[in-house]
Amino acid sequence: MVELSAADKLLIFNLSGDLGESLRPYADLAAKTGRTEDEVLADIQRFKDLGLIRRLGATLWHQRSGFAANAMVVFQVDEATVEDDGARLAALPYVSHCYQRRTAPGWPFNLYAMIHAESRERLLAMAGDMADLTSAREWRILESLRELKKASRRYFAEEHIINNE
Repeated sequence: MVELSAADKLLIFNLSGDLGESLRPYADLAAKTGRTEDEVLADIQRFKDLGLIRRLGATLWHQRSGFAANAMVVFQVDEATVEDDGARLAALPYVSHCYQRRTAPGWPFNLYAMIHAESRERLLAMAGDMADLTSAREWRILESLRELKKASRRYFAEEHIINNE
């Protein structure tokens, strides 16, 4: 277990939120956390070296960028091929997320892939192509109707940082 200072927690808290549309997000983080930009970058590298951060990523608001249709496509594939099937789906450029999950009574699907398309017609065609790449016995398209929430995971509550917990 890694011991984190209150300053580390404050930086992680701010990193885990929306960095905004700034041209200098790390300079903005420095101002918020009482550090220099170089210190912020050094601490991010330290967190990465410690295995606390795997990557930093950007979230694309797909609706604003021309992707009008999106869906989670679920597949019932053989356990023996789920890894290979998943790797084939994950390699597709239109798949943003790909997961193996447990099945449940009445829900036999164990491979999930999120896709985004310019139109519903293109989305349906992509889902069919995906099914052809797998050993799927059964599959379903769970289309998104509207987005209710989209947010980054926040680590450390502000009150814990202030109270140095």
